[in-house]
Amino acid sequence: MGDAHAVNPSTAHVLAVCVGRARPTAHSTVGATAIDKRPVDGPVIADVAGLAGDEQSDRTFHGGLDQALYAYAQEDADAWAAELDRDLPPGVFGENLRVVGLEVSHARIGEVWRIGGCTVQVTAPRTPCRTFAAFWDVPDLVRRFLAAGRPGAYLRVLVPGPIQAGDQVLLVEAPPTDVTVAEVVRIFTRDRAEATRLVGLPGLSERLTNWAAARTTGRTV
Repeated sequence: MGDAHAVNPSTAHVLAVCVGRARPTAHSTVGATAIDKRPVDGPVIADVAGLAGDEQSDRTFHGGLDQALYAYAQEDADAWAAELDRDLPPGVFGENLRVVGLEVSHARIGEVWRIGGCTVQVTAPRTPCRTFAAFWDVPDLVRRFLAAGRPGAYLRVLVPGPIQAGDQVLLVEAPPTDVTVAEVVRIFTRDRAEATRLVGLPGLSERLTNWAAARTTGRTV
């Protein structure tokens, strides 16, 4: 798609900054979850561990240095809203940042963005679990979400700082490769023979880096 896919500096900005606390749910198969995030007013500090005031109930698969923040595009949310015939306000995807004017799922792994006073790097796609489907009460949502090619992006915080609604999203460093977030989720979930494309990919999360290395050497993952 070229450089234009990533950030349009005249329009790309944060629509909402969202945080959540781990809470019990009514779904007996899920237990506690922090997926239900809500927009907050004013600046929020983002550091290497994530947003101040945000929680993850399962630290095995959520959070960590490579998944400090999760960004989702309003344009992708609009597509889901039309498909599911429901309102999807900021935070309902479990995202920390709802952004507009930015094709998040087609950003390249390793891109570096400046958002407000914070600098972040694109590291991985979101791969949802049963909690996501149960929270939305859509039984086949995981399959549909993975097939749609609109996974959103996890971000590593390189320079901590404040983020708030209205902040521009600026591309400050382009990676040397053109592997996008959507391509990574496709390779990870369906086209695993292409795992070699992810080996040594600059900026890719440690979990996916290890997975790709294991796949290409024949080790069990």
